[in-house]
Amino acid sequence: MTRSPLARKLRRPRRTIIEKSNVHLVNDQPENLTAKGITVVVPAYNEENGIEGVVDRLCALELGVPTTILIVNDGSNDGTGPKLEELKARYPALRVVEHRHNQGYGAALKTGFGLAETDVVVITDADGTYPEDRIADLLTRIDAGYDMAIGARIGADVHIPLIRRPAKAALRHLASFLAGKRIPDLNSGLRAFRRDFVLEYRPILPNGFSFTTTITLAAMTNGHPVDYVKINYAHRAGDSKIRPIRDTLGFTALIIRTVLYFNPLKVFYPLTLVLGSIFAGSLAYDLFWESPPNLGDKTVLLFVAVLQVLSVGLLADLIEKKARL
Repeated sequence: MTRSPLARKLRRPRRTIIEKSNVHLVNDQPENLTAKGITVVVPAYNEENGIEGVVDRLCALELGVPTTILIVNDGSNDGTGPKLEELKARYPALRVVEHRHNQGYGAALKTGFGLAETDVVVITDADGTYPEDRIADLLTRIDAGYDMAIGARIGADVHIPLIRRPAKAALRHLASFLAGKRIPDLNSGLRAFRRDFVLEYRPILPNGFSFTTTITLAAMTNGHPVDYVKINYAHRAGDSKIRPIRDTLGFTALIIRTVLYFNPLKVFYPLTLVLGSIFAGSLAYDLFWESPPNLGDKTVLLFVAVLQVLSVGLLADLIEKKARL
């Protein structure tokens, strides 16, 4: 039977991070991937207010390695397109790719990764919120052997709207619990990757904003070396594309679905425990509080539910483990 690239990826033994002189390395001689060049991919959709400043700062960076700036204009219908034409005249090395219609944040990133010709790819947003001068720190982590380095928005100067903070915190804690590892920032848009790592997971990466959430959970639940760099986060230029209620519900479903894909027992064991506790309470009530003692229908149904959920969880885990062989 022919296995998919994702299945082949999951069969490979994971590299182990070791600590040496306060720098985490995969081995004693880390591979200097960034020396061969990097590509900075910037998805842009209706970002006429922020794109110029982002491009100016990116083009002014002195990273000491060959750098390609690739802007993916994702079907913008404001002044983003004309602004990018002006920037191309100012910076001849700037590459711009056009999507005829808006396809989504993740789709724009996939286009960028597909066109990148370097082993290392950096992503950032076009709204001017991320500190481009921290890209060098992210690249250091990649050269140290990490598959992904994330700019965690936990610095001293972080401007995330208060109305979005409770939902973001809840999602982050849920993801950390299900992944079994602390995740300081679940969906930061400033990251550096090994390009082959992202391409291996391309079949499951969504076209929307949940691209970064999915790749984070895929890495965490499959033992990929990931590191975080503390960064600040500025006020955005223009209007946010995030819709709080709908996107929060969507992110919650995505987190559970992704963890189910890679580590199903992390979802089914807690659910079994909750149902088992309710069953135990119902059984105690029927036997010790009912007069005369009587095993009720609800207790029987709860017992069956516990068995079914546990059985489905074990079966899902067996299928997931089989895919790794």
